Amino acid sequence: MTRSGQPGQRDWGDAASAADGARRRIVEGPGGCMTTANPEGALTRARTSAPAAVRQALAHPLSSYYLLLGASALLLTIGLIMVTSSSSVLAYRTSGDSYSIVKRQLMWVAIGLPVAWVASRVPVAAVRRLAWPGLGVAAGLLVLVQVPGLGVEVAGNQNWLGVGPFRLQPSEVAKFAVVIWAAHVFARKEPLLDRTAHILVPVVPGVGLVTGLVVLGRDLGTALVFGGILMALLWVVGLNWRYFAFGLSALVALAFVAASTSAERRDRLTNFVDPLQTYHDNGWQPAHGLYALATGGWLGNGIGDSTQKWGDLPEAHTDFIFAVLGEELGLAGTVLVVSLFGAIAFAAVRVALRTADPFVRYCSFGVVAWLLGQMIINVGMVLAVLPVIGIPLPLISYGGSALVPSLAALGLLVGFARREPEAAEALEARRTRTYGVSAPGAARSTS
Repeated sequence: MTRSGQPGQRDWGDAASAADGARRRIVEGPGGCMTTANPEGALTRARTSAPAAVRQALAHPLSSYYLLLGASALLLTIGLIMVTSSSSVLAYRTSGDSYSIVKRQLMWVAIGLPVAWVASRVPVAAVRRLAWPGLGVAAGLLVLVQVPGLGVEVAGNQNWLGVGPFRLQPSEVAKFAVVIWAAHVFARKEPLLDRTAHILVPVVPGVGLVTGLVVLGRDLGTALVFGGILMALLWVVGLNWRYFAFGLSALVALAFVAASTSAERRDRLTNFVDPLQTYHDNGWQPAHGLYALATGGWLGNGIGDSTQKWGDLPEAHTDFIFAVLGEELGLAGTVLVVSLFGAIAFAAVRVALRTADPFVRYCSFGVVAWLLGQMIINVGMVLAVLPVIGIPLPLISYGGSALVPSLAALGLLVGFARREPEAAEALEARRTRTYGVSAPGAARSTS
């Protein structure tokens, strides 16, 4: 200030300089580092740090383990919610209890979770010892389906075993058995897989036998899943591409032969492109599935607010539960479910690529081909880009015959992930920090 009480030139300059310095300190922070006072710098850092954070999370030794556990748990939870909602109307009409169907599903979950836990803890060597007996049991059950009095026909397919109120679909058990058996055979023949004959025999005849028994029960959808599992495993072990062209031709021929034996199946295969043409006939189910998805919009109508489940959509809680999910949870819910399956596939393939055990590698790829392939077929069926062939959505659709083997397979994958050397060491270190003791040999062996 000057003597006259008015600010002088030097005073104004000093004030401006001080303000500029203060602003620079706020923006740059201590040591000249850029702070969040600069929005552009903060945005740039956020953009560059997000991929780095993802890479850091995936680099964690237990990332595959947590991905498998988390994605499986979320899918199972979503499945229980959607079975509760989609089956409530049918359950009330048939039993007077809106929760009778989901109660049975909870019973299967109570059985499947301990089975998955045991599968995650069983040594790999013990699993491999069950390969041949498991395939024999699965084939025997498929044969029993054709025995009068034991086999039960459902929706034109004789693919169930029934004893009193208890029903079992042996083909679901056979999927798990085939994956373990084929992985065991390929692992034993690892040094010989550069020869085509050793790739094809005995896996192709063995899977062909099981698939033939399924086709005998007129279950075309499940037969295609077996074909997909076989093709995926043959690709993993390095079969020449010419054989895949032949195999694909054989699958197409099988589909046409199977369709020619059933007028209903033939109509499904020919009318799926535009279900509205046969809206009041074979197009009824896929058309109402599309209506359900269309009315769900981006975020859905809310859990429990489906209109199609009131009778317009057949098999709303089994094969077409994805349509009800889209109606109630919208595009966001359907994308979430598909992304969770993608997370399981990513983690399983990651385990397969990082392991030194050929059985773990082939078994992981086989489980991915089974669950992801079945999901793709089911979703394509609901979207009317594939024919309606009666395939449930793993972990989401109602049914214990499909749920328990799926949980057991996921338990195997979790066990493979937790036995990775770095993952085992991380789990052991965490156990030591928590309890102060170390389990002998916990991180030593993967078998």
